[in-house]
Amino acid sequence: MVEVLNIQSLLRDVPDFPKPGILFKDITPLLANPGARKQVVDEIATHFKSKKIDAVAAVEARGFIFGVLLAEALEVPFIPVRKSGKLPYQKIQEEYSLEYGTASIEMHVDAVLPGSRILIHDDLLATGGTAAAAGRMIQRLGGEVVGFSFVINLAFLPGEKLLTTSFEVKPHYLVSYP
Repeated sequence: MVEVLNIQSLLRDVPDFPKPGILFKDITPLLANPGARKQVVDEIATHFKSKKIDAVAAVEARGFIFGVLLAEALEVPFIPVRKSGKLPYQKIQEEYSLEYGTASIEMHVDAVLPGSRILIHDDLLATGGTAAAAGRMIQRLGGEVVGFSFVINLAFLPGEKLLTTSFEVKPHYLVSYP
């Protein structure tokens, strides 16, 4: 039996990263704790078990860590969503806004089968731009976004509202900062 841990106590604040004025939520102390990692995966997998997930799509880089573990726990394929220029095969691309700039992500064109039920995972929900971009790519490929999963939600930013409004799916997260 895994000891129930306070996930929030294993998150570290790093001021002014990656730019001045940003308070970065660092998950590396959480990753250093095997019991806490297992707890995170178990809690998210339990929440989504009944959703009949066909695959987990996760956004690089920190999203990959729990995304792969979550796909393994749910016994479904893993779909990497990467920064532009990192995938070797035919891909689609989607641009989005961050709280501190703009970027674009890519996914292989054969990553999502039409009608597939996809769970999108990332470590942190802020403005929702990255997750929404991943969701739009999944929809363009004929998939259905049936869930959004995060370890952390920055509730003072509009991400939760954006995803709920755009995809009619309420994001799931383990820790929220009001």
